[in-house]
Amino acid sequence: MRVFITGASGHVATALIPELLSAGHHVVGLARSDSAATAVTALGAEVRRGDLDDLDTLASAADDADAVVHLAFKHDAMRSGDLAAAAEADLAAVRAMTDVMHGTDKAFVGTSGTALIPMMGVTGRPGRESDRFDSGYRIDAENLVVGLADNGVRSSVIRLTPTVHSDLDHHGFVPALIGFARHNGFAGYVGDGANRWPAVHTRDAARLYRLALESAPTGSVLHAVGEPGVAFRDIAEAIGRGLGVPAKSVAAEEATNVFDFLASFVTVDNPTSSEFTRRSLNWTPEYPGLVEDIDSGHYFRESVG
Repeated sequence: MRVFITGASGHVATALIPELLSAGHHVVGLARSDSAATAVTALGAEVRRGDLDDLDTLASAADDADAVVHLAFKHDAMRSGDLAAAAEADLAAVRAMTDVMHGTDKAFVGTSGTALIPMMGVTGRPGRESDRFDSGYRIDAENLVVGLADNGVRSSVIRLTPTVHSDLDHHGFVPALIGFARHNGFAGYVGDGANRWPAVHTRDAARLYRLALESAPTGSVLHAVGEPGVAFRDIAEAIGRGLGVPAKSVAAEEATNVFDFLASFVTVDNPTSSEFTRRSLNWTPEYPGLVEDIDSGHYFRESVG
C-alpha cells in the first residue's frame, strides 16, 4: 500500500516508517520543514511538504494514498495550555483527510490517548477499548474517525499511553520528567505516588499501527498498552537512580513549581487494559517495560527536557 503519514519526522513515526517499509509498503511522510524532510528521507520515505494547517495538501495526499496514519498533533499548543486550538486543528486535519476517503475502503488510523479515559470520568477500574464518550478534548476527532466505518472507510483509532518510551523518545513525557528532575535536584511524585500510568515501547506501538493499518476491525478503538499501569513513584525512583538524585514526594500545591506544564497530569490514575487489542490483532508487546527502559541508561545520555 501507499501509506501517507502525518507527523512523519516525529517519535513514533521514526519506528513506524521502517516497520511499514519492511512489510513492503511505500511510505509518504508529511514534513513541515527542511530538517523534517531530511529526517523523513533518511528513513526511506517519500516527502510531502506541508503542515496540519495546510488542509488542501492533507486532502490531496490522502486522496493519492491507499491508507493514512495520522500521528501529528500540535504539541506546542498543548504544552502552552491552548488545548482548544490544538484539538480544533487536529479535528480539521482529520476531516480534510477523511472527506476524500468516503466510499473508497481505504484505511485511516487515527491517534488518541488513554489519559482521556480517566479525564472523562472513568475511575476505579482499568480503561477499556469499549470506553466511548460523546464529546470532549480529542474525543470529537476520535468519534469522527470511528464513525468513518459508516462511510466506507476502514477506520480505527489507536490510543497511546502517556509514556511511549525507547531510545527514540527525545521529547516525550519521560524526557520532560527527567528535565524537571535535573532542574529541581530531585525526581518528584505527588503524595504517595501510587497513581498509575500505562506505558508502551515505541517499537511495539509502531507494530500495532502497522497491524491496525492492515487488518484492524473497522471502526475499532485500540489500546497501545504494553504495561497496564506503572506507579508514578516507580517512574520517579527510576529517574532518580539515573540522575543520582533522590526521589521525593511533593504536596499537590507544589506540583506546578515542580512539574510545570505536566502539573495537572502527574496525579492522573490511568490503569488501562489492551485485552481487546491483543486478541483482535494478535499483538503481543515484546520490548522492555518502562522502568527497565529508564534503568538501561539511554535517556541520561541524551540532552533531554
